[in-house]
Amino acid sequence: MKGRTPSPKIRELAQRLLAYEAASDNLSDSNMPTVLRVSEKLRRPLSTLVGSSGFRSLLARALTLAKAQVPGLSAVEIKPDGSLEGLHDLGNPGQSAEAGIMLTAQLLGLLVTFIGEGLMLSLVFDEWPEFRA
Repeated sequence: MKGRTPSPKIRELAQRLLAYEAASDNLSDSNMPTVLRVSEKLRRPLSTLVGSSGFRSLLARALTLAKAQVPGLSAVEIKPDGSLEGLHDLGNPGQSAEAGIMLTAQLLGLLVTFIGEGLMLSLVFDEWPEFRA
């Protein structure tokens, strides 16, 4: 079973969001994979909205869906605190970029399903005020 593929619109949003985050000038996060920085930024508002276990569940489901599309994500796990582990082990930059896009798109797609596109975009814009879809 292949799993659910995010819509082209959500995939493009994820790709643009990751590119925007990668271009940010926060040097303290430069060794952290961009998808991890995006996940960490979304964790605070989502944990407020659905609780820490709710965030972990959403991220776990997004990861499961993304693994069906990008098998290289099989090395990635979610730690009990809701952070991602194993992103440094994804291999080549192309595979790493695709994995980040797919995981982010799956998370955003789940948010659209559960809270709607408007609220999902509001959460994104609250964390990245200069980013516009």
